Amino acid sequence: MAWLLIDNSNTRTKFALGDAVGLRDWRAVLPTAEVSPEALAAVTSDVNFSAVVVCSVVPNKAAVLKEFFESRGPVHFIGHESPLGLGIDYPKPAQIGADRLANAAGVLTRHGAPAVIIDFGTAVTFDVISDRPAYCGGVIAPGLGAMSAYLPGKTALLPVIELEEPPSAIGKSTEHAMQAGAVFGYRGLVKEIIARICEELTGTPKIIATGGDAALIARGVSEIDAVDPDITLDGLRQVAARVFQTLP
Repeated sequence: MAWLLIDNSNTRTKFALGDAVGLRDWRAVLPTAEVSPEALAAVTSDVNFSAVVVCSVVPNKAAVLKEFFESRGPVHFIGHESPLGLGIDYPKPAQIGADRLANAAGVLTRHGAPAVIIDFGTAVTFDVISDRPAYCGGVIAPGLGAMSAYLPGKTALLPVIELEEPPSAIGKSTEHAMQAGAVFGYRGLVKEIIARICEELTGTPKIIATGGDAALIARGVSEIDAVDPDITLDGLRQVAARVFQTLP
């Protein structure tokens, strides 16, 4: 029997099925703002699963998920006490986001340690796994939405833009200039943060990118070793395997 894996982030809520072997093909996505009992019923009514594992960074939607799925079987919400398969070297582990813990669980078996996971979501997070292995902290920066949504909302003349590869650094239109600022600017941010992390970390880490804008930014950052869109969901799967006793 499969487990239902739910990645409840600020913008989108992703659903997948997994088992002791790996992730299955079935996937679904809801805008997080639309997560409701009715929407959850529509997404999962024809899906068979024995248990649910959730990572959530949206407390009010976590409550909706908990209430809806508890009637269908065991539900485990990822936290610092979950069986992640690695240690935690962090002063206040309860403050670590559930998505960051899921990424840490996923990277270990998929890419090894030491590692840095860069998750391009509403925020851009860098999570560092030491060679122990242990989660040992990270970096949080504004997401690319700061350019594509925040600036148009705070300025009178800047438009909403689609994030795509700029043709050059020197913009020939407002949209082009904003794309250059977002894409080239975030590539520079990523390179600098990676360099600083590597100075402080023992060993040479694998640099793994995930999240909606990962492929776009990674295209110009040679330090990134791989783009892995499934790392969060596979981290959830591995926690499910340990919680439901098919992994040590």
